[in-house]
Amino acid sequence: MSDLYAALGVARGASDKDVRNAYRKLAKQYHPDHNAGKPEAEERFKKVTAAYNILGDKEKRQRYDRGEIDDEGNERAPFGYGGGGFRGGGPRQGAQSSSFSEEDLGAFFSDMFQGGGSPFGGGFHQAGPHMRRPRRGADRTYTLRISFEDAVLGTSKRISLPEAGTVDVRIPAGIEDGKALRLSGKGAPGTGEGAPSGDALVTIQVAPSTIYTREGRNLAASVPVDLATAVLGGKILVPTPQGPVTMKVPPHSDTGAKLRLNGRGVAAHGTHKAGDLLVTLQVKIGQVDPALEDFLRSRSGAEGAA
Repeated sequence: MSDLYAALGVARGASDKDVRNAYRKLAKQYHPDHNAGKPEAEERFKKVTAAYNILGDKEKRQRYDRGEIDDEGNERAPFGYGGGGFRGGGPRQGAQSSSFSEEDLGAFFSDMFQGGGSPFGGGFHQAGPHMRRPRRGADRTYTLRISFEDAVLGTSKRISLPEAGTVDVRIPAGIEDGKALRLSGKGAPGTGEGAPSGDALVTIQVAPSTIYTREGRNLAASVPVDLATAVLGGKILVPTPQGPVTMKVPPHSDTGAKLRLNGRGVAAHGTHKAGDLLVTLQVKIGQVDPALEDFLRSRSGAEGAA
């Protein structure tokens, strides 16, 4: 049961944070957008994503560690199912004999005794489909790339899944890069009557912004301010994910001065309040007025004479 841990390159006892960091590093390294024409990178990306979909989920990781689900998230048959003396033959011999399920045994006896009936006097009747235990469908993994603004404000995306058709994915405000959303029943169909379908696990990839950086639920941005406004004070237009807003700059503001726009960071979601936008001023001289040049020269000359 170490395959998924090996796929992420972490030890079995790794912390949740180590598992998450390992996934993010590998996902960025092998993402198809950065490895065009490299099918081996795409395959590796799929493997690490599938591993994280189980190890990144606390409940699933515990079940995986206990051997209750396999590498694909499917239920495992109970150990030794079918009687302690049964070993079969061929590739199921020895240590793998415990993987026999009721369906395997039913098919085995059906092949040997056509037309039903049990070699033991009636315990196994017709080993047809109605005897097979319903099995939940496998989970499927997908990747959805969204903009930085959609990640901080929240949005809804319509995507097409091979086995579930067109579905709307609701993306909560503040979702982080590498997080996975679970779409119940949108995975592979189950086998057997009444068996539920698996889930679709959609891993979100957030495109970086050229304007903002994120600090928890706050955002940070550098905004230019002209020399006159920096010296005398005034109003400037500041871009925010919700749209541009006017901000007042106090007089004598220097480069590096920090101002705060309340509620203009990551949007509110659930119990989380809206974050703020932290604005760092960058004074830009721009085109210099000749009168300003004359004033600075005269001031410099006066100071030199003194």
